[in-house]
Amino acid sequence: MQSRIRFVVSDVARFSPVSNRTLVLCKPDAVERGLVGEIISRFERKGLTLAGVKMLTIDRELARRHYAEHVEKGFYPELEDFITRGPVVALAVQGPDAPAVVRLMMGVTNPAEAAPGTIRGDLGILFTENLVHGSDSPESAARELNLFFPEL
Repeated sequence: MQSRIRFVVSDVARFSPVSNRTLVLCKPDAVERGLVGEIISRFERKGLTLAGVKMLTIDRELARRHYAEHVEKGFYPELEDFITRGPVVALAVQGPDAPAVVRLMMGVTNPAEAAPGTIRGDLGILFTENLVHGSDSPESAARELNLFFPEL
């Protein structure tokens, strides 16, 4: 099934080193709850910029490629059902140390344990539906950005 994709690449993307970019996915719960604008605003207020933005529905093949390290784990079927249930907004976020900065801003995976002031701490509700995904390292960022933004 081919999904409709809206894509924007900023001019600034041409001038930023790839190592300072990271992938953020605003997951289906963030889209459903109308929190995408709030999430993007937090990154922009921090001084990060968007090199690309896409809204798409992740199919099962892309989910398996994106979450390859989790496919054999017991929780994976529920994760795949969640990430494919509706639209996500993929962001190519850039700025100094973007992977690390974004991870700090997101907070720990479990919203109940995430610090106030973080995206998950302020806005998250469920461990299994925690609003955002962010690449966990520059290496993961490069791999994941290639899946969602091969044109960058």
